[in-house]
Amino acid sequence: MARARWIVFGVVVAAIVAALAWWHYSGRESTDDAQIDGHIVPVSARVGGTVEAVKVADNQFVEAGTVVVQFDPRDYQLAVDHARADLAEAEASAQAARTTVPITSTTAASQVSGAESDIGTARARLSSARARRQDAEAKAKKADQDLVRLKTLVAKDEISQQEYDAVVVAAESAHASLEAAQAAVREGEAGVAAAGAHLAEAKTAPQQVGIMRARAASAEAKVVQARATLAQAMLDLDYATVKTPASGYVSKKTIEVGQVVQPGQPLLAIVPLDDIWVTANFKESQLRKIRPGQRAVVAVDAYGGRRYQAHVDSISAATGARFSLLPPENASGNYVKVVQRVPVKIVIEKGQDSEHVLRPGMSVVPTVFLK
Repeated sequence: MARARWIVFGVVVAAIVAALAWWHYSGRESTDDAQIDGHIVPVSARVGGTVEAVKVADNQFVEAGTVVVQFDPRDYQLAVDHARADLAEAEASAQAARTTVPITSTTAASQVSGAESDIGTARARLSSARARRQDAEAKAKKADQDLVRLKTLVAKDEISQQEYDAVVVAAESAHASLEAAQAAVREGEAGVAAAGAHLAEAKTAPQQVGIMRARAASAEAKVVQARATLAQAMLDLDYATVKTPASGYVSKKTIEVGQVVQPGQPLLAIVPLDDIWVTANFKESQLRKIRPGQRAVVAVDAYGGRRYQAHVDSISAATGARFSLLPPENASGNYVKVVQRVPVKIVIEKGQDSEHVLRPGMSVVPTVFLK
């Protein structure tokens, strides 16, 4: 009987232990497919050139803004000087163009006023010449009539030959005056035509002013273009000095003094250790009760299972296989079900890694408490 009681007692104890173990482990999920993750900041060349100096070593800690690589800056300094000279020339041309606009406007207005005055004077001269021509025509007509009348009288010896000769001379003089008056009229008409042409030319002043303003605008645009070129040259000169965009440890340094670098070529990487987290790849069957905000504990293999307090930050929107370089596909039609893993981001609570001993890539075992 005593032996039977001990057997029953052992069975009861085992059942209680099993129940406690089941209750303990049913309230948590764990995985060994996890590692420390963090930001890796690449530092690449913005411009090409020959490396003049490398100012950092592998695994050295640097602050943000620290000079890490220096390219030979002489070519870029020459480009800056050339761009600055081009800008000065463009600004001088623009200033000259701006000054020409009001001068052209004033000159054009003066030309119009002068041309209008000239055409008025030419018209007055033409009117005067026409009046003189009309007077000369009347005198020539009268002289011709006198000559005809006296020619009959001289034939009858009613007047002397001397009187007749005087009338002939007067008629010739009247015709000469008429020809001179007619020439003056033609000259006056030509003067009016010339003055009209001058006025028409002067009235093109608005177009000339518009041309000057367009040239001034073009000169201003060239100034803007030259400023942009100078700004780009100064940026290139600044890029010849490579600085770190963030604080962290130098890693993956692939640059040496004397090396010729092309734009976009990677130089090194900066690994900040102030912002790290755990990427845990849980099986999809483990995600049923995992939620953001749940408490977690992270055991780090490198330090003998040292534990860090953490919490679930977020769950990936797709399985890890969907983000792989070659996603699995079943083209044969033979479907084999494989349990997928879903990345879960677990953030370590602040203040636990003051010495920055946790490094991206370390293997860890996170445990998420579901209750």
